[in-house]
Amino acid sequence: MFCYNCGCQLSEHDFCTACGVDVSLYKRIMFVSNMYYNFGLEKAGVRDLTGAITSLRQSLKFNKNNIDARNLLGLVYFETGEVVAALSEWVISKNLRPEKNIADDYIDRLQSNSGRLDSINQTIKKYNQALVYCQQDSRDLAVIQLKKVLSLNPRFIRAHQLLALLYMSSEQWERAERELRKCMDIDRNNTQTLRYLKEVELMLVPDETVKQSGGKRKKDETVRYVSDNEMIIQPVNVKEPKSGGVSTLINLGIGLVIGLAVTYFLLVPAAQSNTRVQMQDEIRRVSNESDARAVRIQELESEGEKLKGKIEELESRVDGFEGAGGVIDGYDSLLTVAADYLKNQDNMAAAAELENIGQTIMPEDRSEEFQNLYQTLRQVIGPELAVTYYDEASDYFRQQEYPAAIEAYERAVYYDETHVDALYYLARAYQANGNLEEAAEAYQRLLELFPDSDRVRDTRGRLRELGVTVE
Repeated sequence: MFCYNCGCQLSEHDFCTACGVDVSLYKRIMFVSNMYYNFGLEKAGVRDLTGAITSLRQSLKFNKNNIDARNLLGLVYFETGEVVAALSEWVISKNLRPEKNIADDYIDRLQSNSGRLDSINQTIKKYNQALVYCQQDSRDLAVIQLKKVLSLNPRFIRAHQLLALLYMSSEQWERAERELRKCMDIDRNNTQTLRYLKEVELMLVPDETVKQSGGKRKKDETVRYVSDNEMIIQPVNVKEPKSGGVSTLINLGIGLVIGLAVTYFLLVPAAQSNTRVQMQDEIRRVSNESDARAVRIQELESEGEKLKGKIEELESRVDGFEGAGGVIDGYDSLLTVAADYLKNQDNMAAAAELENIGQTIMPEDRSEEFQNLYQTLRQVIGPELAVTYYDEASDYFRQQEYPAAIEAYERAVYYDETHVDALYYLARAYQANGNLEEAAEAYQRLLELFPDSDRVRDTRGRLRELGVTVE
């Protein structure tokens, strides 16, 4: 035992000879932890796994670093079919002592066998599915799942107990007893198993209480003696009946009638009962197979619905490429505009088509190549269109038709963002039309984009007229 303060080995004294700290209570705690570990080891040796788990947990409560107790607890969990709990204990043990720890071997044996890990995962999934079936009152499906669980992990006590409980609910007491006996073979002192087994035994062998009538005890009318290690019981005061052939025949007849009655009332019902049990087992087997097929059909239908959804999604994607307004249609429209412009050099027609494409197809959502071609066409036809729209807007402005002038100036700025005069007179048209906020924004935009323009001085003055502070 080593000191918890300095790590030096302790002596028989109640203090550490190296650092002087009091270790009396520490020694008692270590002693109690080791005592519970020994209890758990003894109980595990006689297959009292529930008691072993309780003792080992107590040992770890006193000393969580008791590696031997933690490794043994993992083994006990593994023996009861609780593989996840066992792995948890071994992983904690490995973290507490990374070197020279047998928990490494336990973990490596599980991790090196991929098939075993897969069966463990399947066991957990199927057991949880069985619990879901129980909650849904689908007991036959739960029984099927639990049988699959036990075929993968025959030592899973909780699965045996749940299967026995399902058998008890359907009054199949013999099958419930078999499952509980298997639990007893694994863990002889499991409280849950013992409680279920007591209920099953009460149903299989009910208590027969026979009330004896009161009265004085009659005098013993037999003589008992031992002869050659045998107990001889001889009645007294019994007269031998007189021999007679008629009485013998009567007795034989009575015996024959009794034998026939016993045959009819006992053997025939027993045979009928066996036949009914066999028929019920066959019906139950067919029902289980039918339920399993129904579950498989539901799974296939679910997979069919998923595949149908995927097909619809792919069809919608294809429509997005091939339908009206789709990707392919958008490329065709843009290429048609480019071809018409190269052939006819009609700026206004190309501009109208580009505006239509911009409103219906949303070029910013298309590929980079689409956007590059779209912007290139705008840049090619933009300057000439900007001049055309600027001249048209100027005429409207001189005629004081400010809404029409605003629309034309906006198109001029749209097609040539560097046209400073178009932006300046757009702001003037806004101001003249009473759109003061739009005018202020246009003036400020001019100052930001063209700080060296000749229009800057007039723009500052216009902003001051609008009450906007200019730096």
